[in-house]
Amino acid sequence: MELLEKRTQTAVMVNSFIQSVYNWMAVGLALTGLVAYFVSASQTLLMIIFGNSFVFFGLMIAELALVMFISAGINKINASTATFMFMLYSALNGVTLSAIFLAYTMSSIASTFFITAATFGACSVYGMVTKKDLTSLGSFMFMGLIGIVIASVVNLFIRSSAMTMIISYIGVFVFIGLTAYDTQKIKMMAVSQPEGLDGDVVRKGAIIGALELYLDFINMFLFLLRIFGGKRD
Repeated sequence: MELLEKRTQTAVMVNSFIQSVYNWMAVGLALTGLVAYFVSASQTLLMIIFGNSFVFFGLMIAELALVMFISAGINKINASTATFMFMLYSALNGVTLSAIFLAYTMSSIASTFFITAATFGACSVYGMVTKKDLTSLGSFMFMGLIGIVIASVVNLFIRSSAMTMIISYIGVFVFIGLTAYDTQKIKMMAVSQPEGLDGDVVRKGAIIGALELYLDFINMFLFLLRIFGGKRD
């Protein structure tokens, strides 16, 4: 009876942690979407952000710095700071992603979002239920991600539409794998948590997990949008 009770408590703790991860990811995505839509509706903001390359690239650098700081310094900051920085990153990402509302039709953005959500959900479920260790898959997909970054930089100079599409298809494949891998990693993180762990530590774990899944979702969405998105006239 005592063993059953302990297992039940562990299951509740694991489910609570995983739910917290997905809740924070959803909050981040919602904030990004709202900010992106708000900025896209303001000509003044669009001119400030995209009319000045220093502002745009400054925002991009700030986003990259935030991700690196949260990932590398999660153990050194408190939960409130980690949460604030995740929300700040989500908002800044919304600012730079506002450009998609100018480049693509609203209907194609909406349909691609639902395609992404369905794909992400299926991959996440697989990562949650599979008994197979996905560590090797994660390493392989990370190598693929490095390849995508290099190819994207090269394509900035050659501007090949064919290469853009190839990168997009490979990108979708890579983030499908990373979604499954990151989900399994989050599940293992939840299972390995000792009982009575400090709430601040649990929150920080949920934030870093939410950030990883958020990045998987956003990047998958952007690559799918390049493939399926209908351009504005």
